[in-house]
Amino acid sequence: MTYQYARIRLEDTKYQPIVSWTYIKEFDKNTIDQLLDIYRTYCIYKRFASVMPVFPSRFTEPNVDVLAYWDQDRMVAWSMIKRYDDHNALCDQFAWNYHKPRARLGIETLKTECAIYQQRGFQYLYLDQAHSYKREINGFEILGGMT
Repeated sequence: MTYQYARIRLEDTKYQPIVSWTYIKEFDKNTIDQLLDIYRTYCIYKRFASVMPVFPSRFTEPNVDVLAYWDQDRMVAWSMIKRYDDHNALCDQFAWNYHKPRARLGIETLKTECAIYQQRGFQYLYLDQAHSYKREINGFEILGGMT
């Protein structure tokens, strides 16, 4: 199995936020339950054979941003972005409930995140695994090995 890591060079993107979103700042029991329910629904829909649990404490780490995505007044997806410094961040976790599968929310939220973090002055969004659908994002790069 070959595992490739990827990132997006934000200066090569011209995206605008196109999905309704907010930062989640308060993590009460109801909010955490919503986030975990979306994650559970996402994993079931994708039929993942094995999943890493999302521990509630991950949402409140000081260098983590949690973005909620909305369809009208209903949270339908979220992203967890881990900031390494002022220029590099990792798209650590994404989940959505597939309420409208044709919406391609995974791609549309990633474009929105490019716009948000580019505006904040970041240079790169790291994507971890280089899934094929991510290649359509402007600025997509496969990371090289160590020589």
